[in-house]
Amino acid sequence: MTVPATPIRVLIADDQEMVRTGFRFFLDAQPDITVVAEAADGEEAVALARRERPDVCLLDIRMPKLDGLAATRLLAGPDVADPLRVVVVTTFDLDEYVYGALRGGACGFLLKDSGPILLAEAVRAAAAGDSLVSPSVTVRLLKHLTGTTAGTPEPARPAPALRDPLTEREAEVVRLVALGRTNAEIAAELYVSLSTVKTHLSSVQLRLGARNRVEIAAWAWQHGQVRPGS
Repeated sequence: MTVPATPIRVLIADDQEMVRTGFRFFLDAQPDITVVAEAADGEEAVALARRERPDVCLLDIRMPKLDGLAATRLLAGPDVADPLRVVVVTTFDLDEYVYGALRGGACGFLLKDSGPILLAEAVRAAAAGDSLVSPSVTVRLLKHLTGTTAGTPEPARPAPALRDPLTEREAEVVRLVALGRTNAEIAAELYVSLSTVKTHLSSVQLRLGARNRVEIAAWAWQHGQVRPGS
């Protein structure tokens, strides 16, 4: 791994001091990551994040004063002019939490039992403009986003029609995004450069009017570009 000149700056927000300490201990041990702030509740997290402007915010969901989903919307929601990158890290593997976090602007959703290695990967992915969702919830999340599961909290945004079809390579990239792959994983699987993957994604996102790769993935599921078990 090439260590960047400037480490990725991270804010940790969790109401349990033991969790914050554990996350800080592991992340600060990474050569490319540094923890710049900690918060014990949602209000403090929002205030610190707006002041410090970290590269990545790690937010728990169940926090006093302001929960992590509300904090996510304030820091990264569609109405935020200069959104921060938020990864929600929680003990609770609940559909409504996954859906609410990513609809609120989070670029990642991680379960606390995913382990420290995946935590660092999620931070790096968020800082690089990718997203990382715990593998155990990826398919279920996308079913929610496409409205294929009963009880979806709100309907997915209507997907726009493409004026012309995706190229074969664009379709391959979109399919892998829908399966939860990061840009680096897509590049490796398709034997192309990272910049080529980013170019394809930028083109698709512009044509779809999608806000992020999660909405690209949702479009892919809505339009049969990928199916469970792929």
